[in-house]
Amino acid sequence: MTLFILLACLGGVLVGLSRQLNGRLSISTTPLIASFWNHAVGFAVLTGLGLFVGGLLPAGAAEAPWYAYLGGPLGVVFVAAGSWAIARIGAVNSALLIIGGQMVTGVVFDYISAVPGSFWANAGGILLIIGGMVVSRGRRKVERPQ
Repeated sequence: MTLFILLACLGGVLVGLSRQLNGRLSISTTPLIASFWNHAVGFAVLTGLGLFVGGLLPAGAAEAPWYAYLGGPLGVVFVAAGSWAIARIGAVNSALLIIGGQMVTGVVFDYISAVPGSFWANAGGILLIIGGMVVSRGRRKVERPQ
């Protein structure tokens, strides 16, 4: 179990590093160019890893429904929007926005799918997420007179 926790932490660090690099690249160029390089490098690394480890094309990939492949175009939009947001609101605020959005969307999907759960616990969780984002957004650095 410890190995999987460490792998999850490593994945989080790598995602944060990727977002920082994309944000910096988007400041130097444009969010679309940053998104292009993100996907080009990711494609090359994952293709090489798939060829090395095996399983590049899993069995049954051709029989998958068409909407199973919408992740790619949605990923391009997400990375470009993230690169744009990091340049404007900063890495921490964009990470909070992404995490909060994922959590709230997960609760909404659970509610739509009629997954059993407490309405009040879900509503309270959403309020805590939104409240945390408001509190973190409301903090300002106070300048000290010298």
